[in-house]
Amino acid sequence: MTAPHPAPVAAADPVSRRRTFAIISHPDAGKTTLTEKLLLFGGAIQLAGQVRAKGDRRQTRSDWMGIEKERGISVVTSVMTFEYGGHVFNLLDTPGHEDFSEDTYRTLTAVDAAVMVLDAAKGVEARTLKLVEVCRLRDIPIVTFVNKMDRETMDPFELLDDVEKALALDTTAKTWPIGRGRAFAGTYDLDTNTIRLKDAEESIPVSGPDDPRIAALLPPQDFAQFQDEVLLAQGASKPFLQQSFLEGHLTPVYFGSALKDMGVQDLIDALGRFAPSPREQHAATRVVEANEAKMAGFVFKIQANMDPNHRDRIAFMRVCSGRLTRGMRVKLVRTGKTIGLTAPQFFFAQDRTIADEAFAGDIVGIPNHGTLRIGDTLTEGEDLIFRGVPSFAPEILRRVRVADAMKAKKLKEALQQMAEEGVVQVFQPRDGTQPIVGVVGSLQLDVLKERMAGEYGLEITFEQTRFAVARWVTTDEPNKLEDFAKRDTSAMCSDLDGDPVYLATSVFSLKYEQERWQMLRFADVKDYQKGIAA
Repeated sequence: MTAPHPAPVAAADPVSRRRTFAIISHPDAGKTTLTEKLLLFGGAIQLAGQVRAKGDRRQTRSDWMGIEKERGISVVTSVMTFEYGGHVFNLLDTPGHEDFSEDTYRTLTAVDAAVMVLDAAKGVEARTLKLVEVCRLRDIPIVTFVNKMDRETMDPFELLDDVEKALALDTTAKTWPIGRGRAFAGTYDLDTNTIRLKDAEESIPVSGPDDPRIAALLPPQDFAQFQDEVLLAQGASKPFLQQSFLEGHLTPVYFGSALKDMGVQDLIDALGRFAPSPREQHAATRVVEANEAKMAGFVFKIQANMDPNHRDRIAFMRVCSGRLTRGMRVKLVRTGKTIGLTAPQFFFAQDRTIADEAFAGDIVGIPNHGTLRIGDTLTEGEDLIFRGVPSFAPEILRRVRVADAMKAKKLKEALQQMAEEGVVQVFQPRDGTQPIVGVVGSLQLDVLKERMAGEYGLEITFEQTRFAVARWVTTDEPNKLEDFAKRDTSAMCSDLDGDPVYLATSVFSLKYEQERWQMLRFADVKDYQKGIAA
């Protein structure tokens, strides 16, 4: 199909043109397919790939890692920057699988809006519920896309009711499906009385839901049902209030099928029209406005070896204010040192281009060799520390072994790089034994094993440990912490930043120690910028 190119919006300042958003969903709701089609409509790619492509079909552009192509899932956040309709979109395709929730949570710190993708046959699912809770904590406005309307579906009114009850989120239907299942023929815009059909580059004005052009698309019984539904939706739907949307209380709802290219243009147009331009960001000492003159930004993601030929290492930074220019020198607040941004890059999944300049809201890749970490702040001199990039206590703890003892040093270096990237957490016991890795879900161990073999030539195995729970430990009485640590040096570890971590054999054991050592604080969340949460 030919990607449509609407007339650009009126000239605006660079910041107000930006739209930075994440796509969130339960696995298999069609998130990655939707990402492909948004890019296609944006003119960023000429051919949308199949998520489970076979033969000589192209693999999906946002899923580039080997395990993603093999299993048809997203396990890392992909960043894609493109222009459409006068706006610059920064699209972040997040992992849907719960085992990679940390990557998704960190990504949500870097966006101003989210697209929630629902499977039309299933409605709100467990993973969706958790992701919306995170969006709510950050006041991130949500646009809803009900996908797979070309298959068996729930009743559209039931879907709207499901969103309202399960997510405590008001809904306003902006489009309505013309038929569903095999009869799905397009979408009807409830505000403008226009329809959009497959392969139609422009919306088609109609007189109303009883227009003969719609009647020609559906069997008589389905057409009668469609008329009744549209009249009810227009009469009963809550009015769309922009402020309520921006505050995260209300979501506009669009119906469609990403696979069939239907409803996708409605969605991307809505993001340009309703989604906020870059918002203020909260630092430890003050609020940073997007239109401030001086550049500031924070690193929310590290990705290594996107290009195996170059063994590269990219830090993804959200620009929070000012103008970033190629070659500028900035302060790395964590170390106080100055670094040069010699080759900042915009990304299109695995592909990249040099970014000569970037503005608030943009996501920029910064090549580096281990200098930058998740949570780092870069500024033009001010000592800012941005809040809210989390690390969660792992739920699975394993000891890593390498068959060749001569490769122990290489293993240690590789694990450190994986920890800096956020693939796993690495805890080094005080007694000097082999490091222990912590992950949220078992699929992360599969990713670690594959990447160790493919990128570092290390064949690793995992061994059970006697530990089941990890907690960061803080106190106002350092000597008490030392007394606690000396009791079991194999259970007391340091994380990547050198912060103390206690490993317990069970939740019961942890509670027992908490009661005995009440001067210590045991935390299950660590904020990269603020330190360990109580």
